[in-house]
Amino acid sequence: MINIVFGANFLLGLITIIGVLLLYFLRIIRPELCRDEDIFFTTLGLIYGSILIIHGWRLDPILLFSQVLLVSVVLVAGWENIRLRGLIAKKIKEQLELPDFYLN
Repeated sequence: MINIVFGANFLLGLITIIGVLLLYFLRIIRPELCRDEDIFFTTLGLIYGSILIIHGWRLDPILLFSQVLLVSVVLVAGWENIRLRGLIAKKIKEQLELPDFYLN
């Protein structure tokens, strides 16, 4: 039986799905920042978000709170990872550029 309740679990699952889809679409927007394992994490995030939406009505308040904490930590760590990937890509690009005195 599928029982979808539009409560906190639905919002949490939706936030998770949107977060991992942003990770997936990063492949199109900024391909230099994406890695091959991002597809794996996106798939796991979509499954996890779907489970939260479909079966989240079973969660008691303390378990729902633990899931909120878990999702927030994972999304913040993912955001930090993407930001650090961008800084590394920028640093590599700066190191590959030749100074002006090499061009003469």
